[in-house]
Amino acid sequence: MSVPSNRFLAIARLGVVSLPVLGVMAMPDEISAQTALPGIVVNAPSPIVHRARPHQARPARTVRRGTTTRPSAAPQPEVASAPTPPSPPPANLPGTLPIVTDQFATVTVVPSDEIRRNGAATLGDLLNNKPGITGSSFAPGASSRPIIRGLDVNRVGIVENGIGSNGASDLGEDHFVPIDPLSTNQVEVIRGPATLRYGSTAIGGVVSASNNRIPETSPCAPPLTTQTYGYAVKAPQLSTPPGCVNFETRGALSSVDNGREGGVLLDAGGGGFAIHADAFARRTEDYAIPGGVQKNTATDSNGGSVGGSYLFDGGFVGAAITQNNSLYHIPGKEGEEFGTRIDAHQTKFTAKGEYRPDAAAIDAIRFWLGATDYKHNELGLADAADLSSDGVRQTFTNKEQEGRMEVQLAPFNLRFAALTTAIGVQASHQELTAPGPSDPFSPLNGLWDPNSNGRLAGYIFNEFKFSDTTKAQVAGRIEHVNLNGSTPSVIPELFDLAADPGAIGVATPRALNFTPASASVGLIQNLPWNLVASLTGQYVERAPKPAELFSRGAHDATETFDIGSPNLGIETAKSVEAGLRRATGPLRFELTGYYTRFNGFIYRRLTGNTCDETACAAGPGLELNQAIYSQTDATFRGGEFQFQYDVLPIWNGLFGIEGQYDIVRATFTDGTNVPRIPPQRAGGGVYYHDANWLARVNLLHAFAQNDVSGVETTTPGYNRLRAEVSYTTTLPKNDWWGAQKVTVGLVGDNLLNEDIRNAVAYNKDQVLLPGLNVRLFANVKY
Repeated sequence: MSVPSNRFLAIARLGVVSLPVLGVMAMPDEISAQTALPGIVVNAPSPIVHRARPHQARPARTVRRGTTTRPSAAPQPEVASAPTPPSPPPANLPGTLPIVTDQFATVTVVPSDEIRRNGAATLGDLLNNKPGITGSSFAPGASSRPIIRGLDVNRVGIVENGIGSNGASDLGEDHFVPIDPLSTNQVEVIRGPATLRYGSTAIGGVVSASNNRIPETSPCAPPLTTQTYGYAVKAPQLSTPPGCVNFETRGALSSVDNGREGGVLLDAGGGGFAIHADAFARRTEDYAIPGGVQKNTATDSNGGSVGGSYLFDGGFVGAAITQNNSLYHIPGKEGEEFGTRIDAHQTKFTAKGEYRPDAAAIDAIRFWLGATDYKHNELGLADAADLSSDGVRQTFTNKEQEGRMEVQLAPFNLRFAALTTAIGVQASHQELTAPGPSDPFSPLNGLWDPNSNGRLAGYIFNEFKFSDTTKAQVAGRIEHVNLNGSTPSVIPELFDLAADPGAIGVATPRALNFTPASASVGLIQNLPWNLVASLTGQYVERAPKPAELFSRGAHDATETFDIGSPNLGIETAKSVEAGLRRATGPLRFELTGYYTRFNGFIYRRLTGNTCDETACAAGPGLELNQAIYSQTDATFRGGEFQFQYDVLPIWNGLFGIEGQYDIVRATFTDGTNVPRIPPQRAGGGVYYHDANWLARVNLLHAFAQNDVSGVETTTPGYNRLRAEVSYTTTLPKNDWWGAQKVTVGLVGDNLLNEDIRNAVAYNKDQVLLPGLNVRLFANVKY
């Protein structure tokens, strides 16, 4: 397994020393035999969070009856550990597929070790093969936002440590999500009642990324067992060492794009304080596709964060400052011709804290704060034949502030059930601009005029525990949304400003107000044979977003001319989801079905007309595709299934099989198809793992997508073959180079080198996903 030395030098320049890692492959068996590869994590999180205090333990409370006694802490979530298996291994040795139980709706979990093996540069790419989830992949490896059950942008929330990503990814498919998997320790996709905690714009789900940028415990303490909804569930801790320092490096090389990536993480603590620092960088060239190269796909990104917390008896308070920078190219015919690329920068301040008072009524008080300054320039040639015309074609800025506070009440005995309640308030303010190059002959200077919006919301979660086998949840949210901007009084579908300068009406100020209200009810029931059944019903209202209301111009990078509608109303979604899952034993599976009816579904409709900066004409001919934000009723229904079966013990571990299937069907009430819906997918494979080794081969087949709308084209199916092998070992603490845990691996993706087109991507007819790729990665903890 040799790699050219110049690539290791590239990793070193990125701050990751990966060269010594390869020496682990030759370490004695007696050392490797002392270690264990972490297996499946089976946890029982809940939107109502119960966890041990980070420092001194306090006496347990009793559950309140009325108001006469003091409440006790609710039962801690059960977390299955992954002990080193004996030889031969037991039949129930944990597998490799994380399945979360005790949930009112499906939750997808991607733990740290899987993130490291996957190697995705975006959240969309990371989650792309999970049942029910795809990525937008407008710029593969740079801009790919998660799409959940066919729902994207304004119906999928993205948060980091409980605060929104707050970039511009919901304003255009070409915009990146400023959360890099290199700096992320775990990603969860949350659906169901828990999404109302983050906002009404998350009917599809919430993608929650977590890391240690704001420490919640001392690095000298026992490690976190799991992350749930941005909260840490910790092992009890009575005392900690006076101080310590932990260090980690992450690095990888990839063949398809000559990619180099690396990250370093530092955690230190002592005396009631904990600090964290990290830095990452990645660089790729144009990636290979079957028979050639997908031009204009190079990327160059970097970032880092510094944060710290004060830890005290009963809680913590901390803050962090984070920087994300990304320069990436936009593929496609126009992108290649004009050298289109995006230069993006985000500076973000975040703070959060928790206090668990020794009080009868209140179990915990938590807060989250965030302030973001985001800007990106869309660069390219004004004239493809004139290299001196290179410059800024459009600029996006987003200044956003967000705050949330939550009070969790102590458990209350209602006689028929134990009630746990969380009450929260949330507020945010956002200012957006999207100016373009000045054109004295056009009233449409940019995608929209400067606009602002504010939100104030309150929410409540009630969880009823009727017995150890039956639970219910009732949740609600109400918010007030005000949006201020301006749009032309008239924007005809077809116009030519050169022939009729008055075709576009004068700018008219708009002040819009909405008060969406949402509610959710869930039931979960334990059944025989370790089965768990769940049923959830939701009613969610969503106010239109600024881009849907105020757009009225050219968006250069996406090659569209977007026209919003200030007359859009509240979008309403009524949904039901049923699930059956089993997370213990040799056979583990999850089966989910759902049905959602939208009233006033807002979507971006390609009309088939084309435009430039000053005109829109019927049919093809001009450089931009006309897209009008429209509203009508729609129905989404579908399901997902995944399983894993440990077939038999082999050597020192287990051999097993796994499989998955997902489908979503979306139509308007007139029977026509909702645009850009992912196809059916089915897949499966085999795996082997023991205390040190993990080997896996998996084939995912995507069927052809022929259920398309309007001017949308069909998409052929494909087969995506993936194989991986990795080795993990824990080293003695007195080892000469200081490393304590090392993982190295080799991953092959699209091994059949197939033409893969993403049915949900706007540019699918011009852009193929990367071809055959081999990736070498190393992760070292000191």
